[in-house]
Amino acid sequence: MDGEVPNIKRWVVLYPIYINSKKTIAEGRRIGVSKACENPTCAEIGDCCSHLKLPFAIEIDKAYPRDFMQRGRVRVLLKKEDGTLSNPAITSRKQMMLRIAELVPRHPGRTKKQEPASSSTAGPSKSGKGGRKKK
Repeated sequence: MDGEVPNIKRWVVLYPIYINSKKTIAEGRRIGVSKACENPTCAEIGDCCSHLKLPFAIEIDKAYPRDFMQRGRVRVLLKKEDGTLSNPAITSRKQMMLRIAELVPRHPGRTKKQEPASSSTAGPSKSGKGGRKKK
């Protein structure tokens, strides 16, 4: 375990904001809006990394520096210590972000999660309770 900790520190860091289509470039997005996905989570990114056969480690306790309310990040091993690529199909950070953003919308947990969300927004309209009373 002690030998593994220094290795993880050298891995590439991937915050979910980097591939979030809801964020602007100033807020931290690093790929184009058309290629980005909507509100990815660390767990979804981790599953995509395992699908791409990239070693990864999820750090839940870490926060994105520009927005400390965004919790979690994923560390990914692109190159091994000897300099060879973990997955020869992915050669750069940008390419990794694009591939992961492509896979996240097809994540099995995502299709179940978005169905109830769409029905709740189109659900009951605003009730007459609350707000200022008219005289």
